[in-house]
Amino acid sequence: MTPLHDRDGWIWMDGEWLPWREAKVHVFSHTLHYGMGCFEGVRAYAGPKGTHLFRVAEHTRRLRESAHALDIPLSFSAEALIQAQRDCLSRNGLTDAYLKPTVFLGAEGLGLRASGLSTHVMIAAWDLGAYLTPEAARGGLRALTSSWARHHVNISLCRAKTSGHYVNSMLALNTAVKAGFDETLMLDPEGYVAEASAANVFLLRDGVLHTPEVTSCLRGITRDSVIRLAREALGIEVVERRITRDELYTAEEAFLTGTAAEILPLRELDGRHIGALSGAPAVAAPIADDCFTARLQRLYGRAVRGELADFDDWLTAV
Repeated sequence: MTPLHDRDGWIWMDGEWLPWREAKVHVFSHTLHYGMGCFEGVRAYAGPKGTHLFRVAEHTRRLRESAHALDIPLSFSAEALIQAQRDCLSRNGLTDAYLKPTVFLGAEGLGLRASGLSTHVMIAAWDLGAYLTPEAARGGLRALTSSWARHHVNISLCRAKTSGHYVNSMLALNTAVKAGFDETLMLDPEGYVAEASAANVFLLRDGVLHTPEVTSCLRGITRDSVIRLAREALGIEVVERRITRDELYTAEEAFLTGTAAEILPLRELDGRHIGALSGAPAVAAPIADDCFTARLQRLYGRAVRGELADFDDWLTAV
């Protein structure tokens, strides 16, 4: 895979288009040193009606709300940011792509008391490729409950998609990966299920879909899409509530959702195979085509590509 810094193309920065290799910041950028910044991950998909950005209005709103919560002044309107994302795709000749709008602070000063810092915004787009192997997408992930807790609501801004938050995610994920797992499950400070390293969690039991209430975890846009698809397209009841890890052990199905991950089955947690997603012990058997997770994967794939008219409000044409 070509390193991200060594590519052809264009990156939008502070209202201007820069050649990809020339889009640089100073080593004293305040965000590099302290993590005070925010970002979004946005997907674009090619479909029968052309290329569309998926739920870009919601992503852009969350980006602006994150900046506001962090008290970072942002001069660009939602309309300007959405247009820049559309243009980023066309300028780079992309159809299926991943975009990363990012807000960060300049290099006018260092320290926690630094003032007069400039705000910068950049948008880049590239072909993300497969988030995980096709085998993982069909066979399901093996996860380990992390010893690292998710942020408490009075420790950080849990509604903001803040750059510095992801140190917490990487600590948890790295521990799990080094132990031979694909993913990690993080609990909140009270011991209830929060989310995976960068994805929300769902479980199915007795025909009802359950997901943790949004307290210490991010209110995911894919999470919201799945809730709406389950309720409106599949007629499934969805309950948002506190969930314990052992409920996942005994669930009929479980899966993760995120912009990059989309919908990924969870077949094992802490060595326990999960319901219909478990094959023989320690074997990643493909999930059944008629199981809820597989049906939802197919439905989501149609929605993001503009094949479900009832959900066209999620799409912004490029």
